[in-house]
Amino acid sequence: MSAAIAVPAHDPTTSRNDRIKAGFRARFWGSMIIAVGVHFVVLQYSPQMTAEDVSFVAEDLMAIELPPEVEIPPPPQAIQRPATPVISEVAVDEDITIAPTTFDFNTVENLPPPPTESAVEAAEDLTAGPTFTPYTVGPTLLNRSQVAEAMVESYPEVLRRSGIGGVVRVYFFINQEGVVQDFRIHQSSGFTELDEAALAVADVYRFSPAMNRDREVPVWVSLPIEFQVR
Repeated sequence: MSAAIAVPAHDPTTSRNDRIKAGFRARFWGSMIIAVGVHFVVLQYSPQMTAEDVSFVAEDLMAIELPPEVEIPPPPQAIQRPATPVISEVAVDEDITIAPTTFDFNTVENLPPPPTESAVEAAEDLTAGPTFTPYTVGPTLLNRSQVAEAMVESYPEVLRRSGIGGVVRVYFFINQEGVVQDFRIHQSSGFTELDEAALAVADVYRFSPAMNRDREVPVWVSLPIEFQVR
């Protein structure tokens, strides 16, 4: 005689998704209970954290009384504002004014004697180089327009187009007739081309002779030669 096993019949209308939904509530609450228990155990047995004490105690300030022999200096005075400068009117006494120089009070007999021949010869021997030369009337340039034309011609084209100019001071040695006998650079302009152009123009200068009283004398003078783009 054989034994028979009863197998429940499979309900074709129940799907896997329905079965998962049916057991979701039990799994959810079971997971929550486990999570709460784990956090409780961790917080219960973890080391306690305490904040460091950063408080401080303020000490009372003590006022020290100075002995009577100590003198406290007074506070400094306020700095005065600078006064606005004004032009003062001062009356000049006539007693301290310089009397006019006329020949009524300075006669010819009281004038110093004229220079000796040796002094004149020493003054004329100036060709060695620039030196101090006394004169009462300086030389005057006579051919200004000719010098201006020479400066235009000798002005270096490269510097002129670039707008570069400068001043060259030149020593002139002018004889008794006003003729330039020697010239050399006194102060450079900083540009070799301008210095050379100034020396080229210096030969064109013509002067009236310098006078020392009533005598024509040779002199050394220093004159500026300026090159400027206009």
